[in-house]
Amino acid sequence: MSVLVLAEVDGKTLKPSTYQAITAATYWGLAIDVLVYGKDLDAALAEASTISGVRQVLHAQADHLQHPLVEDVSDLVMTIASDYNVILTAHSVFGKSLLPGIAARLDTASITDVIAIEAPSHYVRPSYAGNILAHIDNHEDVQIVSVRSTAFRAAERNGNAQIVEISVPPSRAVSRWISEQLSHSERPELNSARVVIAGGRSLGEQFDSLLNPLAEKLDAAIGATRACVDAGFAANELQVGQTGTIIAPELYIAVGISGAMQHIAGIKDSKVIVAINHDPDAPIFKYADYGLVADLFSALPELNAALQ
Repeated sequence: MSVLVLAEVDGKTLKPSTYQAITAATYWGLAIDVLVYGKDLDAALAEASTISGVRQVLHAQADHLQHPLVEDVSDLVMTIASDYNVILTAHSVFGKSLLPGIAARLDTASITDVIAIEAPSHYVRPSYAGNILAHIDNHEDVQIVSVRSTAFRAAERNGNAQIVEISVPPSRAVSRWISEQLSHSERPELNSARVVIAGGRSLGEQFDSLLNPLAEKLDAAIGATRACVDAGFAANELQVGQTGTIIAPELYIAVGISGAMQHIAGIKDSKVIVAINHDPDAPIFKYADYGLVADLFSALPELNAALQ
């Protein structure tokens, strides 16, 4: 028996979270197959076949998978599910939507947002904004698992897996893809950036003008608190935290961020945390490796000038 990893494709290539999900799959010590689904998958298939630890790449191509819908991918997974002990994917928006239906159809439980695995059936997952770590034993015959990507390193690319075509069931056509609006940026993606600089609501209308120059110099992604997004100073996709993007950069710079638990839950795996805040009693300083108590509106231009 073996582990099935459900890959996610970002246009033509695999999303970074797929590499991290494959690392999580290695904890079982079983053969690992990767299911790549969609249309025009040549680049993604070639990429997947070189990932270390992968036995074979299952190629599922169809017109109706060009923009995958949950029910169609669920039907696809069910055609091969009986061959696997473990079905695993990243805890992404799509993964979170997909797994419960698969688990229900297999009459088993799904364990989601896992940050540690003790194979074959013991998991650790955060609860209450990361304040509690729950240890869960799942004794079902089939393990259905989603993993928090930032908790696992990315798998390396020194493999040579076989690519195998599989049949795709027809679309159920109970829903349809209409359109999507993507934000394009030359900066790194928030969930995989080496450096992230994030701002809170106190930056106000100067959110972009203060953070953009620093982000450009540091080759950093920009993040924001939920309060900042709710106030309309930053776009929704920049939100960092339990209800936003979970990140684990090498360097995280928190500017004008108080340190609410919702936000801390999304950054606690950062390697180095730097906090800049005018309030010396801000909770963020309890989590920061380095802290600067200063007026943001003078400290950021000074930092920007120092980086020239």
